[in-house]
Amino acid sequence: MNTKKPLPILIPAFFLLLLMNGCQEKDPFSVTEAEMMTEMKENQNFEKIVAYGRNIGLGADSTLYREKGMLRYLEEIGFGHKPAHIRHFEQVLPADTVKVRMAGWELAQGTDLDKVLESLEPPYASYKSLKKHYQRLMGSNQADSAAMVAETLNAYRWMHRQSQGSERMVLVNINGAYLKGLDSLGHEALRMNVIVGRAKTKTPGLDTYATNVITFPYWNIPTSIALGEMLPRIRENVYYLERNGIEVLDRKGKVVDPAQIDWSGISEGSFPYRFRQDTGEGNSLGFMKISLQNPYAIYLHDTDVRALFGTDQRWRSHGCVRLEKPAQLANFMAGEKIVEENFVEEALATPEEGRKPKTISFKKKVPTFLYNLPVDVDAAGNLTYYEDVYDFEKGGK
Repeated sequence: MNTKKPLPILIPAFFLLLLMNGCQEKDPFSVTEAEMMTEMKENQNFEKIVAYGRNIGLGADSTLYREKGMLRYLEEIGFGHKPAHIRHFEQVLPADTVKVRMAGWELAQGTDLDKVLESLEPPYASYKSLKKHYQRLMGSNQADSAAMVAETLNAYRWMHRQSQGSERMVLVNINGAYLKGLDSLGHEALRMNVIVGRAKTKTPGLDTYATNVITFPYWNIPTSIALGEMLPRIRENVYYLERNGIEVLDRKGKVVDPAQIDWSGISEGSFPYRFRQDTGEGNSLGFMKISLQNPYAIYLHDTDVRALFGTDQRWRSHGCVRLEKPAQLANFMAGEKIVEENFVEEALATPEEGRKPKTISFKKKVPTFLYNLPVDVDAAGNLTYYEDVYDFEKGGK
C-alpha cells in the first residue's frame, strides 16, 4: 500500500512555512519607525505611550512625537533633554538608541506598556517617588507645583543619559545646598549639606566630571577675589598677606616679596601677579579639593570654617562648593578608600612639613551635576520644595 501523502497537501504547508520564516526575519533594526507606529496604533499602544508621557511631565500637547517621531518621544521618556540654567556641559552623551529602538519594537509587538517604558526610564528610587508626586499633584489640580516636579523629573532623566556606563554619580542641588552620592541604580549612598555660592557669586550650573582629589591643596586665588577683596586690605596693611599665609607670585611663578611692591599703583588693568594661599589649617580650601572639569575654576572642597553646615543659610561661597564630609565623598567617588574617614582630624594633627599637596586620580571620572532643582525627594521619598535662590524664574542671570 502506498502510504505517501498527496503532493497537493504538502505544497501549501511548505509555502506556509516560508511565510512564517519571512515574518521571523524582521527584527527591531530592519523595521521602519513608520511600520512600528502602524503596529502601535493597531494594538492601541500608540495613544497609551502619549498618555504615559503626560503622566511623567512631558506635557499635554505631545508636540514632540508629532514633530520628531515616536522614537524621539521614547528617547525623551528615557533620557530627557538638557535641564535649564546649565552654563557648562563637559560632554553630551547620545541616548542609548539601541534601548530606545528595542522599546519601540516591543511596544509594536504589543508587549506590556508599563513594563517596557519603566525599563527605559531611570531606575532611581528618587525618580519613581517624584513620578508619584507628579501624578498626585496633577490629580489634585496643583499644576504649578506639578510643573516644578516635572522639571526635576527631566533632570533625573538627563542624568540617566549622562551617567551611562558609570558606577556612581554625584548631584549637588544648588537651590537646596546639599549633595547626594548615587550608585548606578540611583541608590543614595551618601548625603551631606554643602555651602554654595551667594547671589553675587553664583555657583554655575555644571554638567561635568570629577577627576581627582588633591590633599593639602594650595589655593590659587582668583584675580577677581585678589583685586576686589584682598587688595584694599593689603593697601591698609601689607602684613595681611603673611597673616593669611598668602604668597605673591609673578607671571613666571616666582615668589615675590610683597614689601617690595608698590601696592598703590596696582589696579585691575595692571596686575602682573597672582596670589597663592599656602597649605594648612587656615587655607580656605581646607585640607582637600576635588577637581571638576569646567572653564570656571569651580571645584568641591573642604573648608577651614566647618561650623556653617548646620545652618539654614548655606549660600555663602565665591562659587565653589564646600563639603561637610570631604573624606567620605572622596572615597565614594574613588570607589575605594583613598583617605581615612577621619582625614580632617588627622590633617589637623599633621606637622606643617608634612602638609604637601598630593594628587590622587580616580580610576574612572565621575559624572557630577551641579543643578538648580526646584524640588527633590529625600531617601524616604518625601517631597521638598526649594527656593529659587538665584531668581532665575524672575530673569536672574
